Amino acid sequence: MGGTEAFPELGSHCQQSDCNQLDFLPFNCDGCQKVFCLEHRSYKSHECPKADHNSRKVIVCEICSVAIETTGKDNEADVKGVLEEHEKSGDCDPSKKRKPKCPVKRCKQVLTFSNNSTCKVCQLKVCLAHRFPADHACKGRVETSSVGAINGGRNNGFLKALVARMSKKGCGAEDGSAFSSNSSVHVKLVK
Repeated sequence: MGGTEAFPELGSHCQQSDCNQLDFLPFNCDGCQKVFCLEHRSYKSHECPKADHNSRKVIVCEICSVAIETTGKDNEADVKGVLEEHEKSGDCDPSKKRKPKCPVKRCKQVLTFSNNSTCKVCQLKVCLAHRFPADHACKGRVETSSVGAINGGRNNGFLKALVARMSKKGCGAEDGSAFSSNSSVHVKLVK
């Protein structure tokens, strides 16, 4: 074993061939069942032959895009067997292969778990670019084209004053150069 003269059972020597360091808190590899020091405890550092014995492996069915776990299946024959078993089970449905897309016209964004949003008004799942009610054909959308609709008509006086002020020549300038002759302002008053 290892240890010291006073405590011979304490600690172990690293079983890496070129190390053999006495370690008082050794690590037992769950793959090859050998004892290693801190430096050689990982599968990669001691080149463990059974490094993937405990790892999870997942393959994706090419027909229906379902992920199938194949833990413990090492060779290709086992993986092919799992895929054949999946196809025969009845769970393999080619109609599931289509990925959901954003329902907004001319938007081809595929909806994944991280790039979709559900509209709080109409409960429609859309991509992040169309997450606001004004950006998609929201059924319960509130009219947002004018300030008066948003604020319940409280700013009608402000809008009337703004239109009156902008329709005057000059708008604060002597020569009328504050607004160009081509500019026009359209304000919709909602009552």
